[in-house]
Amino acid sequence: MDFVQLVIGIILYFVLFFSIAFILNMLLRSTWFMAAVYPVIIFLIVDDFSMGKYFTEPSWAFPKVLGMITELKLFDILILSGGFAGTIAAGIVIRMLRKSGYQMF
Repeated sequence: MDFVQLVIGIILYFVLFFSIAFILNMLLRSTWFMAAVYPVIIFLIVDDFSMGKYFTEPSWAFPKVLGMITELKLFDILILSGGFAGTIAAGIVIRMLRKSGYQMF
């Protein structure tokens, strides 16, 4: 993977997850909802099997997906970290807006 692709990927994941987290935090009136849900999203991005396996065969699914996460390359980890940074930034922005008197609804 090229360095330019890495930078673009990090920016895209940051903006994507910032936007999703900001909207969900605004609608659900919770500051850190997406930051708590992000690990589940990572599982769904990394795995190559259906989500139903987590419920029907959890003793097989969780070790498999954790093994897949440990096998990620550095560039993949950096891109996924950009998404997590976006969710954290959205929580910080929502908190700052609430302190300054902004009300969602």
